Amino acid sequence: MSAQGNQDGPLLSVKDLRKHFALKGGVFARNVEKVHAVDGVSFDIGKGETLGLVGESGCGKSTTGRCILRLIEPSGGEVLFQGADVTRMKGADLQALRRDMQIIFQDPFASLNPRHTVGAIIGEALQIHNLAATRRAREERVAELLETVGLPAAHMRRFPHEFSGGQRQRIGIARALAVEPKLVICDEPVSALDVSIQAQILNLLKDLQKKLGLTYLFISHNLAVVDYIADRIAVMCAGRLVELAPAGELFKNPMHPYTRALLSAVPIPDPGQRLDLRALMEGKASDPMQWPEPFQDDGKTPLYWTEAEPGHYVRMTREG
Repeated sequence: MSAQGNQDGPLLSVKDLRKHFALKGGVFARNVEKVHAVDGVSFDIGKGETLGLVGESGCGKSTTGRCILRLIEPSGGEVLFQGADVTRMKGADLQALRRDMQIIFQDPFASLNPRHTVGAIIGEALQIHNLAATRRAREERVAELLETVGLPAAHMRRFPHEFSGGQRQRIGIARALAVEPKLVICDEPVSALDVSIQAQILNLLKDLQKKLGLTYLFISHNLAVVDYIADRIAVMCAGRLVELAPAGELFKNPMHPYTRALLSAVPIPDPGQRLDLRALMEGKASDPMQWPEPFQDDGKTPLYWTEAEPGHYVRMTREG
């Protein structure tokens, strides 16, 4: 799975990432039931690229993003950032990594401390990483960041409750940019916003990427949103990737039945063009046992990450 547009290798390389959560059992329990939230996920992201990670709620996409950042400790696998394994980092090395990898959260209402001013929220990272020697320098940097995301510098004196949802998300973006990261994980950054505001935030993210040379992992359940911003799209179901391709190729030639089911749910002007996947959408789209061969996953038959077309990967039996 080569990353686009990067001659020196991927900026981020995720290899066989796993995260298992215990459902029941205790310290002395012999058999602890586990849910495989992320189950062997692998992908690369090239410098300056946007990889969209899509799937239904509960498929493990947000857990994947948090494991990459070590906000959640992975159960196994590797996360290589510029060649260094994030999963093995500790102490000062891990803190230094926080500068290079940041996250924009889904909920702009819950992700900002209501007791702090906007200036304090954005300026906190500057203090932690010693990026502003004085209070004045910190305020000047906060003012610059606010203007970068389209807000007046004077807003640094206000509190989060004084802003709309779109404005709060701009503040969240400014906070992520404060430490000048190379990779930003966008975890459903527009799903809590009105459609008109979604477009503004997406355009802002695209403009910032061009201006600052950012790399994005863009997580969403909405394929239409991901199609607008992503260079490539990875489709996730039940903790595993089932398909990965350039955005245009994925929409033109979806191969996996789950991808087709997701596409059939995307609003289009002519309903007559909708894919005929009614059976899949009636409770079967997320059930690997209901997928047709060669995609059916019974947990026994080996499935392989196959390059069906150049740059277009799909999880299937090799015989298919």
